[in-house]
Amino acid sequence: MSINSVSVFLMASNRLLRETLAKLLVRRGGFKVSGVSPFVPDAFSLIGASGADVLILDSVSARSSESALISQTNNHIPSIKVVLIDMEDDPAIFLDCVRAGAAGYLLKDASAAEVISGVCAVAQGQAICPPLLCAHLFEAFSRQQGGVPSARVKLDLGLTRRQQQIVPLIGQGLTNKEIASVLNLSEQTVKNHVHGIMQCVGVKNRLEVMDATLHPQDHQPTTSLLMGSQANFGMPSVRHILETS
Repeated sequence: MSINSVSVFLMASNRLLRETLAKLLVRRGGFKVSGVSPFVPDAFSLIGASGADVLILDSVSARSSESALISQTNNHIPSIKVVLIDMEDDPAIFLDCVRAGAAGYLLKDASAAEVISGVCAVAQGQAICPPLLCAHLFEAFSRQQGGVPSARVKLDLGLTRRQQQIVPLIGQGLTNKEIASVLNLSEQTVKNHVHGIMQCVGVKNRLEVMDATLHPQDHQPTTSLLMGSQANFGMPSVRHILETS
């Protein structure tokens, strides 16, 4: 796919960020910007109508509704690629976004050149992420190989039958609302079950739930993961552009 033919939809909460990136994508990247918008309730319909090849989301838009916009976009528009910008270097957030279907993940200190090259790479079928977070991705995949909890989960961890049904759905990156739809439950009921699973297993987040239920015999209280940082190659970052404009 020629870069000049790539259509991009940009969704960001900050108006200055939207305007700056839109100009950057056109002038320096040669992209066609088919739509620009803040995050709104009917965001999905705007994205679908734009015919974009790549969707760029800022951190506010990406994390709205527990990354539901990412997964819904991928489910309903399989051809579109999602790139996240202005993101935190938090492994748990990163893995949640990857599970939801993000193909690109750029940190707050990403330079203008890195944003352009990242969107180019994703448009051509590649995936991008900071090296330190990439290591967590490999680690998470290794832990979750096999995809379902062991047969001893109920015996070792005391999970109910319904909770055992929810655990693999958490591992697939589904939100509480999506799990509720799959199991024909209310979202609040799912939230209560997820909370109960975390209490029963003795963990603090959804990633640790999968780790503990896939390897109950090895489960120990986990410490917080070290945060990585993305190298800055001398170009002004998106955050710097906002602060100095």
